[in-house]
Amino acid sequence: MRVLDNNQVKILPFLPEFAEQTVKMWRDSKYEAIGVKEIHSFESHIYFLNNILTKEFIVELALVNEMVAGMIAYHESEISQLYVHNEFQQLGIGKTLLQRAKETSTGRLILRTFEVNKKAQRFYEKNGFTVIGRGHENEENLPDLLYEWKAKA
Repeated sequence: MRVLDNNQVKILPFLPEFAEQTVKMWRDSKYEAIGVKEIHSFESHIYFLNNILTKEFIVELALVNEMVAGMIAYHESEISQLYVHNEFQQLGIGKTLLQRAKETSTGRLILRTFEVNKKAQRFYEKNGFTVIGRGHENEENLPDLLYEWKAKA
């Protein structure tokens, strides 16, 4: 298992030069988490990242030695995407990215995760999120959970 110190992880705004690395990490991490192949082509996933996601959300990357180790897409009330490279999980990268969203939030964040993704559920619950809904509002048509985090008053 890897061990990182804080100096090895750089958080920076998304840059298109990292699009291919980001999408590969995203797809690999998602497949590992839910066991379902991505329904979109690699090219359309890159288009989505560069032209849609980055217009609607703040997208940030966690880099370790110029390698994309994680990404988050968020705005003041929602986290749209949070993925950590399979080799860099449980090293604090996800928590660091999550903290950035909390710090810029209105004091409340929502997000969705797949019901099958028990690792993500443990992570979010450990970081103060609670389930407030269930459904399947996703392209994969898999059951998902709606989580909420509220800042302590």
